[in-house]
Amino acid sequence: MTAGNYGYGSMRATDADRENARQILQDAHAQGRLSWDEFDSRSTALVNSQTYGQLSELTSDLQSPIPGPPQTFPPGQYGAQQFGAQQFGAQQFGAQQFGAQRATNGMAIAALICGVCQIFFWFFSGIPAIVLGHLARKQIRRTGEAGDGMALAGMILGYVGLALTVLFGIAVVALVITASHSHGIPTQFPSTGP
Repeated sequence: MTAGNYGYGSMRATDADRENARQILQDAHAQGRLSWDEFDSRSTALVNSQTYGQLSELTSDLQSPIPGPPQTFPPGQYGAQQFGAQQFGAQQFGAQQFGAQRATNGMAIAALICGVCQIFFWFFSGIPAIVLGHLARKQIRRTGEAGDGMALAGMILGYVGLALTVLFGIAVVALVITASHSHGIPTQFPSTGP
């Protein structure tokens, strides 16, 4: 969408057009054409964009060129169906446009499950929860998938479970030492001299 070519750069963009621009940015990030920082800064600018010209500045370098002469759209036909069908393909303005959900990261789900399963498996699932949580958050930052909250929750549960396991181990050792002293069991063997 190079609004300058169409002469409508100063016209107010619709919510559907902003959503389409968001989808272009997200696709470019998923394909590796945008780094996370660039994706984040463009997404922030997208929230404040009001005109077609502003949308064009954010997405013009990410779109494949349209073959043939630039298409022109008469005023009043920038609605989601007309604009989407001619410029970006009708599929992007289909049912996925409104309420489109990002895929949830699988490692984030696994981290949360491992974190919760510590009730039954102690640190045997706590350590995987921590590892999977860190890996999932790194992957989510790179791909833009959903599930950051799940990954964080799994990590926190993993760390809490690991800390409780260590405290429980220290308490058991302290009890054993205390019990051995109270029953007169020597903790050191007497040295045998010559």
